[in-house]
Amino acid sequence: MIEVSNLKKSFGKLDVLKQITFDVNKNDVIAVIGPSGSGKSTMLRSLVHLEEINDGSIFVSGDYLVRDGIYSKPQEIKRITTKMGMVFQHFNLFPHLTVTENLELAPRMKKKESLEVIRRRSTELLQKIGLSNWAKAYPSTLSGGQKQRVAIARALMTNPEILLFDEPTSALDPELTGEVLQVMKDLAEEQMTMIVVTHEMGFAKEVANRAIFMDNGEIIESGHPAELFTNPRFDRTKAFLSRI
Repeated sequence: MIEVSNLKKSFGKLDVLKQITFDVNKNDVIAVIGPSGSGKSTMLRSLVHLEEINDGSIFVSGDYLVRDGIYSKPQEIKRITTKMGMVFQHFNLFPHLTVTENLELAPRMKKKESLEVIRRRSTELLQKIGLSNWAKAYPSTLSGGQKQRVAIARALMTNPEILLFDEPTSALDPELTGEVLQVMKDLAEEQMTMIVVTHEMGFAKEVANRAIFMDNGEIIESGHPAELFTNPRFDRTKAFLSRI
């Protein structure tokens, strides 16, 4: 579903991504792990054109977002990126909109579906994440875990083929992390294709079918979580895992 090859990204003289290459198959749950500043979030954001790369290629379902550093036309970029939904570290909910309005804003602006269809889907998703009673609430009245569950539901409103998560639990208190991870586990069981940048090693071991370890802008190694966590091949991976 996604093919990434030789991705490079620099901020001035700082190389943030160095020759990043990997692919994502349908129904994959890929956990991207590594120390802070290793380029994980930049890599993820580049997939939905929130960061522009300097060189390399990104293909999504056979269509190129960028090829050898040359981007598609804006209309094509928009079409390709709508295949993916993004869940951010700090929720990014609109504070002046209710929970329902946050969910329905994007599909209403697209005007491709009737308001009845959009309302039905938002109602179903709020029920799915256990927040039906909070439909008319504003984000300021929600806990961090509730806000992140709303953010996940909002990402699902456009029926994406792939969900991207950028450290979705790192801004949460430990007791609120579990409720968000449970929603993500449920999505994995429903065979949603996901790329998850995370520090939650338990989630990576239990739910992901592949783990990618990044450090200093490079993919050091990748493989099945059970193998990577118990028998890492490289000293940099061993050192990182020993610290956590």
